[in-house]
Amino acid sequence: MNVKYGISAINWVNEDIMELGDHYTAEQVLGDMSRLGFEGTEFCRKFPRDTKQLKELLDRHHMVLTSQWKSVHFSQPERREEELQSFREHADFLKAMGCRYVVTCETGNAFEDLKNNSVRIEPLTDEQWKHMAEGLNEAGRYCRDNGMQLVYHYHGETVVESGEEIARLMESTDPQLVHMLYDTGHAYFGGSDPLHILRTYYDRIRYIHLKDIRQDVLDWKRREGIRFREAVRRGIFTVPGDGCIDFKPIFSELAARGYEGWMIIEAEQDPAIADPVEYAQKAKDYLQAMPV
Repeated sequence: MNVKYGISAINWVNEDIMELGDHYTAEQVLGDMSRLGFEGTEFCRKFPRDTKQLKELLDRHHMVLTSQWKSVHFSQPERREEELQSFREHADFLKAMGCRYVVTCETGNAFEDLKNNSVRIEPLTDEQWKHMAEGLNEAGRYCRDNGMQLVYHYHGETVVESGEEIARLMESTDPQLVHMLYDTGHAYFGGSDPLHILRTYYDRIRYIHLKDIRQDVLDWKRREGIRFREAVRRGIFTVPGDGCIDFKPIFSELAARGYEGWMIIEAEQDPAIADPVEYAQKAKDYLQAMPV
C-alpha cells in the first residue's frame, strides 16, 4: 500500500486531561517521533500556533503536520455562523501548514455534571440532525474550495458514536463534501466491528487513525457507567497489536482496496504508565508484520 505512517502527539501529551504528559516539550515529542521513523503528526497543544515557527520546528525534525481536531456545534442553529467562521479560520491555519485534511467532530448535546464526574449525551433530534448535516456540508464545501477535505471523526462520548449514528451521518451528508476519518478504536468503542465499518464506508474514507482497545477496561467502563476521560486514565486505548482488535483482516481489506494516504497511530494512554516510545515501537513492529 502507498501509505504514510504518522503518530499522534496525544501518545505523549493528552489534549483533554492536561496533567497527562504535560512535562513533555514539543522538541522532545517531535524528536522521539522522528527517531522512530514517523513522517507526520497532528497538532499538539505544545506546538507553536505561529505557522512560520511551527514549520521551522517540524522541518528540524523532518516531520509534517497532517491535521488537527476541530470540535463543532453545527447541531445548534443559533451558533451556525459563529461556528462556521471558527471552522474557516481553523481550516485556513491547516491550509497554511500544507495539510489536506480537517479532522472534524460534532460535540454538541454533551452535558457535563462536575459534581458526579459524569457526562450525559442526549441524542440529536431530527431537527438537530438536519442542522448538523447542513453545517457539515457547508464546512466541507469550504474545505473543497480550498483544496482540502473534511474528514468526520465519529468518537466515543459524542452524538455520533454507534454504528446506527455513523450510518445516519453518512446518509445525511453529501459524500462529495463530508468524508470519513476511519478510527479502529472508536469504532470498537462505539459497539461496531471495525472491519464492517471499513467495508461499508470505504468509499468515504480519506484518513485513518489506528488505535486498539483493552477489552477488560471497556467492559469495566460499560458496567460501571464510567465517563470517557476516566476510561482513558485506566488505559482503555492502546497501540495496534496490544489490545483486542484483530488488525490483519483490516490491513488485508485496505491492501485489496488499494488505500493510499495517512495512517496515524494513536494510543491516548498515561505516558507515566505506558512509555510513548516503547509503545510506538511496539506498534511499528506489529504493523510492519501485517500481511499486505
